[in-house]
Amino acid sequence: MSAQQPSAQDILAAGIIGVGSYLPERIVTNANLELMVNTSDEWITTRTGISKRHIADPNEATSDLAAKAAKNALQSAMITAEDIDMILVATFTPDAMIPSTASQVQNKIGAVHASVLDIEAACSGFVYGLVIAQQFIQTGAMKNILVIGAEVVSRYLDWKDRTTCVLFGDGAGAAVVSRTNKGSTFLGFHLGADGSSPKELLMLIGSGSINRQATMNNQSKDHIIMDGKAIYKFGIDILPEIVTTVTHKSHVKLSEVDLIIPHQANKRIIESAAERLGLSMEKFYVNIDRRANTSAASIPIAMVDARNEGKLKKGNIVVLAAFGAGLTWGGVALRY
Repeated sequence: MSAQQPSAQDILAAGIIGVGSYLPERIVTNANLELMVNTSDEWITTRTGISKRHIADPNEATSDLAAKAAKNALQSAMITAEDIDMILVATFTPDAMIPSTASQVQNKIGAVHASVLDIEAACSGFVYGLVIAQQFIQTGAMKNILVIGAEVVSRYLDWKDRTTCVLFGDGAGAAVVSRTNKGSTFLGFHLGADGSSPKELLMLIGSGSINRQATMNNQSKDHIIMDGKAIYKFGIDILPEIVTTVTHKSHVKLSEVDLIIPHQANKRIIESAAERLGLSMEKFYVNIDRRANTSAASIPIAMVDARNEGKLKKGNIVVLAAFGAGLTWGGVALRY
């Protein structure tokens, strides 16, 4: 159901009025991984900054994680599920190809008036979702939209491949994007993609229509493969570019930014971005050490963690910056 159209004199602005997250109870440490694959805590932490990650239980689906994060975001926003006009779920690990994960979340939280849509832009998905939500809000078509990033990446890992299995974790984060006339507001955004890049840089093999015949013949198994060096180089190049571009488009100086919340792919990538931008690491929020890379869920989870630690405060100018498979990238500047 669409929200009532605003009158001409209304100022149509979109902002985030609540955030929430959910992390599975099970924690897998680097020491645990040493028993499963040829790796070590020193090897993982030196190269990635990761020390542990949350892993979903076998009976937890992506929509379960998403629904719990959504309920926490609604509580934070002080509205009900019935107030939601649309649910956007960013994920590359959906419950199923059909029905959409967003439709399952709608049912689980009781958002009876909401339209639903899944977004697949890999690790950039949550940022893409925020921008989509902003457009619906600013045109007056809708008033409250739930944007969720949720992943159960652990189901798609080869646990004997140390180049990938040590990097990822499971979790969900959500934001309520709403019409606001004061307080929180989006300042600008930047989205991009390069579909010409080799898909083998980062892909989920064995999935999708292109691999259906191979799967029927038992010639492939769904799991993530990644060219770590190429993705690392892409990350250190694109992350500072996202921050620079989105602040320029938003007419915000870097010195005016209170906090940058980047996709939590690799701590070394974030450190490199800080150096290239001439900024202190104090300007960047990092939680990869205890969350690992949760793909589309990484930024909203980080927002909740930063808020809970007092590092994300009302009125702060914040830049969210993400990049991922596709290749895709995106940034949003906002006043929180």
